[in-house]
Amino acid sequence: MRDYSKGRSGFDRVLMAVAATFLTVSAGAAAAAQSAAPRDSVSELAIDAAVPRPEPANVAPPTAADFKADAPKAETTASVPDATRTSEKTIGSTSTDTPKATEAAQAPADVKPSEAVTAPAAATPPAATAVAPPAAEPPKDVAKDIAKPATTVASSDQPVAEKLRDMFGAKSTRYFDRKGERAAVEKFYTARDFAPIWTQAGAATPAAKGVIARLKDAASDGLDAADYPVPDFTAANTPDALAEAELKLTASMLDYARQAQSGRMHWSQVTGDIMYPEHPTDPAEVLAHISTAKNASAALDAYNPPHKGYQELKKKLAELRGETATPVQPIGEGPALRFAKATKKNPNPTVMDDPRVPLLRARLNVESPAETKYDAAAAEAVRKYQASNDLKATGVLDEATVRAMNSPKRDRHIDTVLVNMERWRWLPRQLGASAVGNAYVMLNIPDYTLKVMQNGAQVWTTRVVVGKPGNHATPLMTETMKYITVNPTWNVPPSIIYNEYLPALQQDPTVLDRMGLKLTRNSDGSIHIAQPPGEANALGRIRFNFPNKFLVYQHDTPDKNLFGRDERAFSHGCMRVQNPDQYAATLLNITMPNEHYTPEKVRGMYGRSEIDLKFPTPIPVNITYQTAFVDDAGKLQLRKDIYGRDAQMMQLLRGGKNKDLEQVVARAQPSYSRPRADIPQGVAFNDNGSRMASNGGLSFFERLFGGGAPAPQPVAPGQKPRRTVTR
Repeated sequence: MRDYSKGRSGFDRVLMAVAATFLTVSAGAAAAAQSAAPRDSVSELAIDAAVPRPEPANVAPPTAADFKADAPKAETTASVPDATRTSEKTIGSTSTDTPKATEAAQAPADVKPSEAVTAPAAATPPAATAVAPPAAEPPKDVAKDIAKPATTVASSDQPVAEKLRDMFGAKSTRYFDRKGERAAVEKFYTARDFAPIWTQAGAATPAAKGVIARLKDAASDGLDAADYPVPDFTAANTPDALAEAELKLTASMLDYARQAQSGRMHWSQVTGDIMYPEHPTDPAEVLAHISTAKNASAALDAYNPPHKGYQELKKKLAELRGETATPVQPIGEGPALRFAKATKKNPNPTVMDDPRVPLLRARLNVESPAETKYDAAAAEAVRKYQASNDLKATGVLDEATVRAMNSPKRDRHIDTVLVNMERWRWLPRQLGASAVGNAYVMLNIPDYTLKVMQNGAQVWTTRVVVGKPGNHATPLMTETMKYITVNPTWNVPPSIIYNEYLPALQQDPTVLDRMGLKLTRNSDGSIHIAQPPGEANALGRIRFNFPNKFLVYQHDTPDKNLFGRDERAFSHGCMRVQNPDQYAATLLNITMPNEHYTPEKVRGMYGRSEIDLKFPTPIPVNITYQTAFVDDAGKLQLRKDIYGRDAQMMQLLRGGKNKDLEQVVARAQPSYSRPRADIPQGVAFNDNGSRMASNGGLSFFERLFGGGAPAPQPVAPGQKPRRTVTR
């Protein structure tokens, strides 16, 4: 009798395969019974079609060849694959073994029984499901509905959304010239599944109406409404037209926000001596902000400068345009018209009658425009006109007043206001340092004044002397004042050395000695001219330092007589301050309030050694060019365009319709190289001609404002060492 106990494990495997076959057939029968039930909905049919059904395994009955001797135990254990791992590998594996298993599972029905039993995919129950023939595909329309992702776009807006999707997909939208804006717009619309933001069911939304209203009113902010074309949504009656209108309004909105915040022209278009910090708009932020704002018009308007000076000019612009809104008809010549009030001696007021009065009344918006009498109302209107136009405010309609009213001067005033509003856009939105009550310094070049502001109010003001027109014009900029220097050394700028002192040395070798200037030579052969601290120093007793590329600063001066003049453009570009001790005490009390500085305390530091007083919190300094501003009494003040900046800007705005004035213009940068020159014979060096190696690594900028950790400067004979105070 044969002993089959040794082949027991092989027989068990056969029984397991038979059991798996039985279970598979049973499951198939149950599924068939369930599938016999009717399916009513499309979704149920789709689910049935998508779920694979196991088929009965085509496994032949075992034969004697299946009963083989067992391999060693370790091999037997390894030859039985884990059902879970096999299933995971069959379904999710991306290795090269997976196709082989699939091919084995899909072998024809006449596969040899021995091969079917030994194949891993056929030996485990999960493999029976994995090797089943592919299920029948659902109908194409049902499969399309299943694959299509859910959308949040309203059905009435889906045609417009699809058109927008196609427009961005074609990469041919013509509304966005700037790559950054186009990318932001495409990302914005993609995130909302290309749903329109300006229309709902083909009608303009309240947000669209608000944006359109703001764009049409661009002129009130000194902008040109023609630069921001708006679509007509009422005429857009197709998805194509609505999609075009959608992008057109989005592009105009972005253009308005960008130019309202940063200006229609970049400041580098005007001249090379302007340097303000950039503050461009973020198109993604603009889209998100305007599209979600409760009041889209107000939200878009907020990109204009918030400063009080800008808002006051905006009001004056409206007033100026109102005065010139009527057709301009010249007022004829004639006798001077006067109005005399009633007095005790003359109880009857003097009222003159003239046929020119109705035109005068209409021009100045006086009541009763048909009245020919030059009464009190007409005289008062003339007086106000004279006061606002630099005329003697007498209320008499004289020849000078008639000539002024007939000239286009009012239009020039409008132009002046427009360019000043444009320059306000260049300034930072935050003018001051928040840590010290938003304190800042505002210097107005054409007005020759400096103001210290804190908490929105003026705390101190003084007169200043600014740079001469031309190459010595004071630059426009925003920088931060970091410290002040008491008893400063004047390091003569290279431009003055080259253009003034070297030619003077050729004529008179002793000129520097007579001026109290010291001539030294650096280790690299360049020359340096400086004036030690003292009462006669060109910088006076105090220098106010806000490091900048133009190498300018504010300072005291020994020549006080220039402050008495009305026009004070006499310097080489730096700004001379009339009352530096008061200025210093004001700034020190803002940044160091516990030190209780006074002008007397500051003057007590005067001497011959330099003292640096560093600010714990730097204070911004804004150097501006305001030829039009509104004073504390609400009156429009106009100043002479001493540098010609207004004329430059108006020419650019009028002639730059087809130019990108927002483009940055590359300008030559200042040179900090040290002057090199042949010194005439007979000129004495204060260092006896030796080369001062300790100064060899310092540029003029570093001499002036410091930087890095330079070696200490040599002390001239009789001069005390520099003293630095840091609080």
